[in-house]
Amino acid sequence: MYIWQKNQWQHIMQQRATLPHALLIRGSAGIGKQDFALELARSLLCNVPIETHACGECASCLWFKEMHHPDFRLISPEDAELSEDTPKKKATKKSQISVAQIRQLIDYLSLSQHQASGYRVILISPAETLNIASANALLKMLEEPPANTLFLLVTNQPQRLLATITSRCQAIDMPLPSKQDALSWLKEQNVGNAEAALDYAGGAPLIALQGAAHNDLTNDLIKQLTLGAKLQPFMCAPMLLLLGMERAIDTLQKWIFDLTAYKLSQKSQYHAQHINALQALCKSVNLNLLLNFQQKLVEAKKMANHPLSNEMQLENMLLNYTKIFN
Repeated sequence: MYIWQKNQWQHIMQQRATLPHALLIRGSAGIGKQDFALELARSLLCNVPIETHACGECASCLWFKEMHHPDFRLISPEDAELSEDTPKKKATKKSQISVAQIRQLIDYLSLSQHQASGYRVILISPAETLNIASANALLKMLEEPPANTLFLLVTNQPQRLLATITSRCQAIDMPLPSKQDALSWLKEQNVGNAEAALDYAGGAPLIALQGAAHNDLTNDLIKQLTLGAKLQPFMCAPMLLLLGMERAIDTLQKWIFDLTAYKLSQKSQYHAQHINALQALCKSVNLNLLLNFQQKLVEAKKMANHPLSNEMQLENMLLNYTKIFN
């Protein structure tokens, strides 16, 4: 559990003896919601909790550490099945929780729980990846919940959940941490230039920590983007691809967001250290083409895992980027 989650933890622990059958843990990405849910599950399953936290030493805690606790299930999009002959580079990840997974869960919950007292805990994350069929199957369980069972639904996008599922859960809102708490934690993780990393991550400390591993590459890419129409797409695309498609598109989106923001209001959210470059580019950028390109990036983000050549997609994006300048 992270220091910025203390209030939410205390709120839940105050009702530990009378918890509802389902909690919806919702908030921005990169703030540790799933870690919070795992710690909550561990605490509720612990045989001898210390105050409100798991002891870490009993048989239940040792099972949980190995993710083999008989009264706990984690439901998330599964890795696509691969044969031994399938190249790793072709491995794909399913983007949805299937109805088959929920049916297996129903079968599991029809059995007696392992521990005579306490909870069975079902963690579903990210809950927005439930498809229509699996969401409806889950809804039936939430309407008639099994005894002594707690469902924990974790989501970055609660608007994508069925309203009928949301209405059957008690919402636990997880806000972004204060800048002071986030910076203190990042410095403990030895993240250099923590404030800039946090700003670039939109205030989400776990995203800032992940991004720290790519700081040098990201900075090199931003230097290329500052070239505007002079950028060389076919030289830049392989570098961008090293980030992975989703992170690559996210890097482009943040740059274009700031370019648009500075064009319209002389403000920058993510690239304060590149304000002079943004100012210079705004003199030659075509606003209509800029807004159109911004929309194209939104569409590209939806197709980030498409089997088409990723490098070719990035080359095309960067070529279009050079064309938004007069």
